[in-house]
Amino acid sequence: MQAATQAQQMERIGVETSAPPRLTPTQMQVLRCVHSGLLNKQIAYELGMAEATVKVHMTAVMRKLNVRNRTQAAIAAGQFGWSHG
Repeated sequence: MQAATQAQQMERIGVETSAPPRLTPTQMQVLRCVHSGLLNKQIAYELGMAEATVKVHMTAVMRKLNVRNRTQAAIAAGQFGWSHG
């Protein structure tokens, strides 16, 4: 029952439910940081990269997840079980 509910929630925010997209390890790290509520500047410091690089990774993540903003990306991370590393 809960799996059906999660699938419905993912469809509601526009996330594909068939198979999770493949993210690079760095994209996964950035996504986990976003899920934790960090800002791009904080993520950049945490991961030792430029803020512009974080933005590039976030753009790629949002494209792969087929979402429009970082909030939807964070929700998708939680739904796919990617929020913990």
